[in-house]
Amino acid sequence: MEWTAKRRFLTALSRGKPDRLPVTTHHLMKYFLDTYMNGIDEQSFFDYFGLDPILWTMPIKPNFSLGEYWSRDNQFIISDSWRVERENLGYEEGFPIERVNIITPKGNLSCVRKFNKHTVWLLERPIKKKSDINLLEYITKPVYDVDLVNKFAEEFGERGLVRGTVMPCFDVFGQPGCWQDAACMYGIENLILETFYDPIWVHEFLSILRERKLVTIKSLKGAKYDILELGGGDASSTVISPSVFEKFVAPYDSVLIEEIHKQSQKIVYHTCGGMMPILDLIVSMGPDAIETLTPTEMGGDVNLREVKKRVGDKVCLIGGFDQYHYFIGCSSEDTRKAVRKCFEEAGEGGGYILSPSDHFFDANLELIRAYADEAKKCHY
Repeated sequence: MEWTAKRRFLTALSRGKPDRLPVTTHHLMKYFLDTYMNGIDEQSFFDYFGLDPILWTMPIKPNFSLGEYWSRDNQFIISDSWRVERENLGYEEGFPIERVNIITPKGNLSCVRKFNKHTVWLLERPIKKKSDINLLEYITKPVYDVDLVNKFAEEFGERGLVRGTVMPCFDVFGQPGCWQDAACMYGIENLILETFYDPIWVHEFLSILRERKLVTIKSLKGAKYDILELGGGDASSTVISPSVFEKFVAPYDSVLIEEIHKQSQKIVYHTCGGMMPILDLIVSMGPDAIETLTPTEMGGDVNLREVKKRVGDKVCLIGGFDQYHYFIGCSSEDTRKAVRKCFEEAGEGGGYILSPSDHFFDANLELIRAYADEAKKCHY
């Protein structure tokens, strides 16, 4: 049987040995594609470098049974009790700053987000005081557009992996995991402090977000995803302690993973940062794969060889490559050695997908080519 990229990915996700090491990348940044590759699309990027392709798709739609519909600008799913309005506050270096107001029958939420050529971030959080979470009783609960997911998957065929995200994230700015979503809405420093000062409130907040996500997850039945992403960097051990993870992350995200599996879907748990002190806690939640395996040189703490030894028989490993030092500012031979090192430390027996430890904005194209070429020489 011919080894397609899709078959290669799925074999690794099942902790098996494909013909060679699967090699890909995490989310591609528009800035990188525009700045270094003349604005080509993501699939053209994979073709250009000969990487194993991924199709990221997260189509959701209003939950019509709950009276939801699209906003006038088709940016947000709203209802008569959860309206989203945008207000332009001006521009800085050609990029907008906007206030987003959410109007509910009992009060409003408001935040400010800023854009630049690289990304978007919040200048002001929507949850400012603890009573604001009471307004979330009106929040929408969208569903996956399974027909559209399946259409995209059929068109993609054996070309590669069909990957999505656990939805919904908070409307304006959020993350897939419950803890990460709350951190985006309230601020990670504030949230950590409240785990000590008012843990009951934190649990209430996380429960609201979990129940919202569960409604959406239950609409996944029949969706032809190969894997879905959950988690986020605010749950990494370089941000929170193992105790906080055990008390405030695992009890909520593990429920989501269980429901995802009931819908016959696979899950990768994403912690871009430290993982080693919480590695067993992450695996105990039951994901099929873990990422990003960020090395110490990038601010993480991962020892790939140790991770493989400790949990490689339980989950597929994705990531581990240092794109900060080996996609820019080094020789092609340095990049090739870094690829070979990842394979030697995590590739034994299969169950490993080589990928940068999260996304990148700047890179030398010849080093990406060396990365792809060397990985394809890593045969089982």
